[in-house]
Amino acid sequence: MSLTVSVLANTLSYPRGGGHLWVYLNWALGLRALGCQVIWLEGILPRTPVPEVKANVAALKRSLERYGLADCVAVCSWTGEPLPRGAAEGCLDLDAAGVADLLLNLAYDIPPQLVGRFRRSAFVDIDPGQSQIWMHTGLMRVARHDVYFTIGETVGRLGALFPDCGLRWHYTPPPVFLPAWPPIRSKSTAPYTTVTHWWGSMMEFQGQSYYNGKRDGFLPFLDLPRCSPKPLELAVCLAANETDTQERVMLRKRGWRVRDAHAVACTPWGYQRYIQQSRGEFSCAKPSCARLQNAWISDRTLCYLASGKPAVVQHTGPSRFLPDAEGLFRFRDIEEASRHLSIVEKDYERHSRAALAIAEEYFNSEKVLPRLLGEALG
Repeated sequence: MSLTVSVLANTLSYPRGGGHLWVYLNWALGLRALGCQVIWLEGILPRTPVPEVKANVAALKRSLERYGLADCVAVCSWTGEPLPRGAAEGCLDLDAAGVADLLLNLAYDIPPQLVGRFRRSAFVDIDPGQSQIWMHTGLMRVARHDVYFTIGETVGRLGALFPDCGLRWHYTPPPVFLPAWPPIRSKSTAPYTTVTHWWGSMMEFQGQSYYNGKRDGFLPFLDLPRCSPKPLELAVCLAANETDTQERVMLRKRGWRVRDAHAVACTPWGYQRYIQQSRGEFSCAKPSCARLQNAWISDRTLCYLASGKPAVVQHTGPSRFLPDAEGLFRFRDIEEASRHLSIVEKDYERHSRAALAIAEEYFNSEKVLPRLLGEALG
């Protein structure tokens, strides 16, 4: 497939996020495997000091080098203003990125003139429900694109609990690049894990407001380790301050194992290793996902599934194809979560095979991306 695709990512501001990098890496590796030339495009705020930009770009290239993408990095301005001299040194020229056949915008709010440089442009919504609310309320301004994709099954559908912003949304499953996530047998004593940020911001819509951090999603399930057949572990981003220290103490008192996410998953290969050494995934969603019923599934969960790890995750709305009780289990309350974990352990090998089968059938980049490219290119 002789296409050039620019994947607009947003990682430079978070160089220690190995899992965050995989949000985009599964797309880039999947596209390259199809024969596409991939350009990894990152935005920079023009006021960012040049030494900081250079350090972050160098860190990104070190991460991408292992995957053969270090020479594919290009940078652009988030605001449309000129970048300071030297900021793009060592990167592909933006003119090279602009000749791509397609822009896949996974970074959202970029200047219209940047979108207009590309022959075709596709907006890819990876925060279903939230993105549409941000657009509806003016918190996010999205330039006109040729086509709009979302990973939320209920976006733009009859009965959705949030607006469609007058756009036609095309559903796409998020892709996972299976060769990067081979099934690996873990020890029977390994914990169920997840990698997460803990804190979030306030979400407001239609007169309702609530905190929308992972902490708030986990609160109703804090006592789950006491009735889990296997250890539960959080690799969580917490700072070295009094508040976060109290959070660690509280979680450990409730029976959770707590790891520093920056210690175990600050590189893409560290994140990969952490997932593949786990027994499976246990995770709650942000409250917005359950409230908005967006049928979202995490790109992280796909990495567990592809690795043959069963996933027990919070229900986020009706799905046309996701199972609730084989390989992938979706729970609504603590009793259901406990029951699902027990069911997995009673026939772990079967659910491990089922997890992989889900990834292969529905999220395999080899299947997902050709369909998306067909729709994006018209």
